[in-house]
Formats: sequence, structure tokens, C-alpha cells
Amino acid sequence: MSRFIQLHILTSYPPANLNRDDNGRPKTAKMGGADRLRISSQCIKRTWRTSDQFQHSMQGRLGTRTKMLGVEIYRSLIDGGIGDKQALVWSQSIAGQFGKFKKGEKDNPLIGLEIEQLVHVSAAEKKAIDVLAQRLITERRAPEKEELELLRAEEQAVDIALFGRMLASKTAHNVEAACQVAHPISVHSVTIEDDYFTAVDDLNDTSEDVGAAHIGETGFAAGLFYSYICINKEQLIDNLGGNKALADRAVAALTEAALKESPHGKQNSFGSRAYASYVLAESGDQTPRSLAVAFLKPIGRQAGDYGLAAVSALEQQLDGFDKVYGKCADARYSMNAFNGNGRMDELLAFVSE
Repeated sequence: MSRFIQLHILTSYPPANLNRDDNGRPKTAKMGGADRLRISSQCIKRTWRTSDQFQHSMQGRLGTRTKMLGVEIYRSLIDGGIGDKQALVWSQSIAGQFGKFKKGEKDNPLIGLEIEQLVHVSAAEKKAIDVLAQRLITERRAPEKEELELLRAEEQAVDIALFGRMLASKTAHNVEAACQVAHPISVHSVTIEDDYFTAVDDLNDTSEDVGAAHIGETGFAAGLFYSYICINKEQLIDNLGGNKALADRAVAALTEAALKESPHGKQNSFGSRAYASYVLAESGDQTPRSLAVAFLKPIGRQAGDYGLAAVSALEQQLDGFDKVYGKCADARYSMNAFNGNGRMDELLAFVSE
């Protein structure tokens, strides 16, 4: 079995605002002295993790990332007939195993049940919490110390095994991420444009007012993105308690999501959903490397067809690394929708070997 699976992906999005910055405009980055469109890795990982395809493929083996664990337990206890004061204390005891709470507010005590940091809770841990809450409701008593050992190393959630977990107060239950995801960037330079738009009131007969009922403005740009994913298969299997079959399924599900799922930002306004047009998968024990340097010089108008030029640049860089460092992967499989070469089922079989 190869230690590393690497995916190099080209995906073209029409005008869109997939991932916004603090001003509501598409995120950017400078590379090679040029402005590029960028999608944060946090955005793209959540897109994959919460997609219907990934959720269906990994059903029952996914975690929940939330600050609201204590509030959910509290409401469960209240619904079970436990008094308010006891429910507050008991839910603090249980959820407190996963992190520190926010400071409570006099007029809103439930704020004090929210965990300060997002915590990723596995399905096994969530089930243990639910079982304990129901037991407390039935037996009308507070949780005992040994019952609060709710963190689990076994039956790890696939998304935690892939993307990791950090618990500041329970470091023994931290999980090293097996999957590294680069921020996708456009292979060409971009200029963010502004869409000035209006909305018309359907009941306005324009006899007195011919103006718009709403005026808005939003930034957008089109881009061909290079994405890079590196999966440490050994780490993933270790995170999943040695379950290679589950790790293989997880890699296949992640790969399919990475090729088919688009960030949700402004999809209702731009309808910019896209499949990847090109993917190169590599397997081997060699030290991983991104091929982003292929686009250090942005693809320009002189290239004519941006898609074909990007594929050519990526494959030239691949050959260049092989020539100077020796073969950088043991095996490769590519799928190219520009010319119809390759098949999705064969690609998924390759990454799952």
C-alpha cells in the first residue's frame, strides 16, 4: 500500500462569488506577482464534509462540529422532565468534557452552556452522550465521575480522522489530520468585478414611482482553479483504528466530493456549480509536493484556451520534477474531461487501492 495519495485538480467556475472575505468580495491571494482568486481550505473542506454525496457514503461514521453541545444536552434533559437547575448543572458536567464554556449571561444562562471553541464530536461520542442523558432522565440522578469519560479513541469519525481534532484540555484525544488541503487558486490573474443590480416591486404599477425597490452590489469573478490534496493513508488507517476498508471508502468518497461538489457561496445568484475538468492522482511513498509552481507565471490571454494551457503547464511541471528528483510517485492516473479521457470509476479504484 502506498503511503500518500495526492490529487491535483483543475476546476473552472463561471462568474461567481464562492467564498467571501470580510467585505463580501471573492477571496484573493497574490502569487507570482499577480492577483488570483482563492477559496479557503476551511470553506472547501466543509463543502465536501457536508455534501449529500459524502454524508451518504460515510453515513453513521461522521462527526458533528459544534459549540452547542451543552445546550443540546440541556434541552434533552428538560424535555425528559429534569428541573431547570439540575439540567443546567448536569449538562455542564457532560459537555464540559469537550471544552471550556463561554461566560454565562444573567439574562441568558444558556450562553454559559456554549463551548468557547468549535469541537468535533464523533458519532460514537454523541451516542454515548445521548445514552447517558437518557439514563439520567430515567434514574433522576446526576452523572457519576466514571460516566463522564465520554471521549472515545475507538470508532473514530471519518471526518475527524481526515481533518483532525484539537482539544485544548484533553490533548490525549487530539487527532492528527491525515488529509492536507491547499487553498484552491486561479491559474490566471483576475480582476474582481462588481455586479450592480436592482429588484423590482411586482405590485408597483409605476404610475407614481418607476424606481427600483432594491439596489444592491456584489463582487464576482470567473476562474480556473488549481486544487491540491494530500492524504496520508497510513495516518488515516491509524486514525480509524486500523480499519483499511473504511479508510479506502473515505478516500474514494473524499475524492468524488472534491471533483463534484462546489462551494455554496452565492450559488442562488450565480448558479456556478462545476465538476472538475482535469484530475491527476498519484500514489507512492515519496515526499509529497504540490504542483502549484506550474502556475507561478499566470496563464495569460496568449494561451488561447486556458483549460488546455493549464493542463499542459501542470504536466510539464510534473515531468520537470521527475527529471530532476527522480520519479516522484509510484503510480499515476489522470482523468481529462477536456478530451474525454479517463473514467471516474477507474480513478476511484486507483485512489482506493
